[in-house]
Amino acid sequence: MPHRPSLDGPANDTDGNGSAEPDESTSLLYRQISRITISEEGHPYYKDNRPLVRWPFLILHLTYEILKTNYVNILLVFVPLGIIAGALGWDPTAVFILNFLAIIPLASLLAFATEELSVPLGQTMGGLLNATFGNAVELIVSIVALRNNEIRIVQASMLGSILSNILLVLGCCFIAGGIKYKEQTFNSTVASTMSSLMAVSTASLIIPATLYASLQKNSKESPEHNILILSHGTALILLFIYIMYLIFQLKTHSDLFDEENTGEHAEAELLTPWAAGVLLIIITIAVAICAEYLVDSIDSIVETAHISKTFIGLILIPIVGNAAEHVTAVVVAYKDKMDLAIGVAIGSSLQIALFVTPFLVVLGWIMDRNMTLHFETFETVAFFLSALVVTLLIQDGKSNYLEGVLCIGMYVIIALAFFVYPDKVDPANPFNLGRT
Repeated sequence: MPHRPSLDGPANDTDGNGSAEPDESTSLLYRQISRITISEEGHPYYKDNRPLVRWPFLILHLTYEILKTNYVNILLVFVPLGIIAGALGWDPTAVFILNFLAIIPLASLLAFATEELSVPLGQTMGGLLNATFGNAVELIVSIVALRNNEIRIVQASMLGSILSNILLVLGCCFIAGGIKYKEQTFNSTVASTMSSLMAVSTASLIIPATLYASLQKNSKESPEHNILILSHGTALILLFIYIMYLIFQLKTHSDLFDEENTGEHAEAELLTPWAAGVLLIIITIAVAICAEYLVDSIDSIVETAHISKTFIGLILIPIVGNAAEHVTAVVVAYKDKMDLAIGVAIGSSLQIALFVTPFLVVLGWIMDRNMTLHFETFETVAFFLSALVVTLLIQDGKSNYLEGVLCIGMYVIIALAFFVYPDKVDPANPFNLGRT
């Protein structure tokens, strides 16, 4: 993340009288903002005692400082365009592309607001907040899709988020660090714990698939009801395991994760808690609106572009939701902070597998939607093999660029397989419970 300058500007920008004198190294944009926010006496307007003067310029100043935190914020221009396109009923392809691009900077700002709010709350509450909102974009998109009964989109986006983190992001981290260092090390105990949790989450998907196959062969009754019961019970157990994992990480064994909870996250906050909270609410609403139009346009995209819903949910949507985390993980890996990179990549996957997915199953239970943990057999096998590969790569606590190439190669193979994998949804069975 780029360095956040002081709210008072560069220290050498004032002379003895306090008037602003930008030097040649000061950016043109900063000079323009300075002309707006600094009065002739050298006092910033956002520090003026008059409320009608102070508040507008304070909002302008903070907006500028927030936009500077990440270069991807330039894509915010697509947010109003995407909303307008959806509201006016433009071509579905244009609506999809504009809202697809709009969610990328919104995801970055959501991560920024969450981090700003977590700083004054302390490590435990801050960690819980980051865990809750870390995958907010995927959660919002999935809730919208679940409400529209797009079960395939929900399941594919959940699995896609996990695969993109443990293969694409982790692979990029290994390559970025491997370019600079011959070999990097990280906490093998933490990696082993995360691998064990990933194995449990993998089993939670394999068991429903194997149970369904067994019931279909040996029972005359429809297995859908049994799969729902198993999914609901498993989801509650996974949520309990996730809570215990949070207690393990943030309380009882926090010393193992110390490096993960410091460093990049130790910057002083730019916003007050109230301002960060307001920003979090605004960005969440914007993401929900863009996600609504994005999901609504998927059916038309499938028909016109001949791309399956599975591919959209498994490959395209996770790239949008995880863009900010991808960049963060790669940057810290290049700085040889592999514990933090592993925590971002695999930790985010665990949030999806142990919290977001079972939460959506429970939410579907409440909304009377047949959201289950029974994924397609091919998807389950792909997830199992990916988790197995990653476990073998990280168990020794060391990494190099070749391991990164292996991860990305595996991800590309899976992406190519799902690109040619057709969706054959029976209208009488929209949840695909009959496919093995």
